Amino acid sequence: MPPSGPAQPPPLQGAARRGRRPAPISPQAGPSHRAWLEPVRSVLFASGLTLDDLVDRSGYSKTRISELLRGNGYYPPWEITFSVSHALDVPTSPLRRLWTAAAREARKDNDWIRNCIDQVAHDGDSPPLPYRAFTEAMRPDYSDYARAFLLTDQRAHWVVCEAFDILWLRWSEVAASANLNHYAWQLFRARVMLRAARHADGRPDLRAAVFSTHEVRGSDNAPGHFMALTELIELFDALTRLPDAQMDLTVLHYLCGTPAAGIAHILGMAPALTHAVDHHARATLETLLNAPIPE
Repeated sequence: MPPSGPAQPPPLQGAARRGRRPAPISPQAGPSHRAWLEPVRSVLFASGLTLDDLVDRSGYSKTRISELLRGNGYYPPWEITFSVSHALDVPTSPLRRLWTAAAREARKDNDWIRNCIDQVAHDGDSPPLPYRAFTEAMRPDYSDYARAFLLTDQRAHWVVCEAFDILWLRWSEVAASANLNHYAWQLFRARVMLRAARHADGRPDLRAAVFSTHEVRGSDNAPGHFMALTELIELFDALTRLPDAQMDLTVLHYLCGTPAAGIAHILGMAPALTHAVDHHARATLETLLNAPIPE
């Protein structure tokens, strides 16, 4: 259902040639703030509208809208965020969830958030059916992958929901892409890596995932347990030295138990390429694990 309020006029002819684009996003904007701000800016740039057009459509000043689009200054109340998103025909339900998470990131209390939302009447949106089908199909495997890096069901569930809300905001762009599955996977993967523990060199740190494996949980008192644990930690650490595609495939197949036949679909790869990536990943892991330790 579209947002309540007056119908919006069509994009103005030649609007892309008037005015200037907003300045880059401020470094002050945190990851949750960028989660909704980047898609909103992307919709604005694709629409051909300018800041002057948003002023006319939203009723807010150019200064306020410019600050909002840069993520600069105070975290924006929901009323102005909704007004700008309404002018751009951005889905309200996912945006409101992302806005709420970013408000908490900005240390806004629950009363402030609730009061902001209560100022705007909205009945919610229904997601496109293809989007619903896609996210329902991908949710289990995405959740398993997120859990491997984020360790808990709660954190994995949160980042999957965040990625799917961003995907909904970008759905027109995603659906028009040449490889929807690959596009969605890269978007989701970026959200996981943003919140994964990291080594000093920037690699994700997968070592803690060892303690959630079946082999470790079921062998606390088995002979040689410490040696097996050490070897698993070395293996999991080596996984993160693989190129991205090789690491993703290995984590999905060997840590999450995703059937090989389904991995190509999840990653948006050709099946033949998936087999080649698996072969190279195993060869690279063997080289890494057998490399001499520097003295």
